[in-house]
Amino acid sequence: MRYSDGPATAHDVYIEAAPQAVWELVTDIHLPARLSPELQRAEWLGDVGAPQVGACFAGYNRHPMIGEWRTVSHVLEVAEQRLFRWAVVDADGRYSEQAPDPAHPLATWSFALEAEGSGTRLRQSVRIGPARSGVNLAIDRMPEREEEIVAFRLGELHANIEASLQGIKALAEAERSSP
Repeated sequence: MRYSDGPATAHDVYIEAAPQAVWELVTDIHLPARLSPELQRAEWLGDVGAPQVGACFAGYNRHPMIGEWRTVSHVLEVAEQRLFRWAVVDADGRYSEQAPDPAHPLATWSFALEAEGSGTRLRQSVRIGPARSGVNLAIDRMPEREEEIVAFRLGELHANIEASLQGIKALAEAERSSP
């Protein structure tokens, strides 16, 4: 698997809570910072306080191998209680001299919700590329190990997704069982 292939990973979880309760959690851009080892904090940019197509939010990240960096995410799709999708760009030109372009992102993330039984099936996914990212810095240093580097990064992202989904599940189900 090569970076130019647009590698992706996803995971899903069943949550014993209504889609509306899960939706409120997944559209809270501040929540992932509580659940992710990489995202440290997020904030809406401009006069926006909720997801809407075209809105942007900044994410402040930390990784032991590449340090700290900021991204800007552009909301691409919002379908109430069904889909929240955003494209992440290199707002500060850390990885490339190209202008940030949500049509050519570092990564594209999404949460998809589907009512199932008395609860919700929640799926989180990410596709990396096509724009240059921290992964490319490692590939530039060791091009012969590109497939290994991409697989390692996808493994990290998959673990982060699993942790986030388990955190969302715990919060949603705790709220449901509260009197």
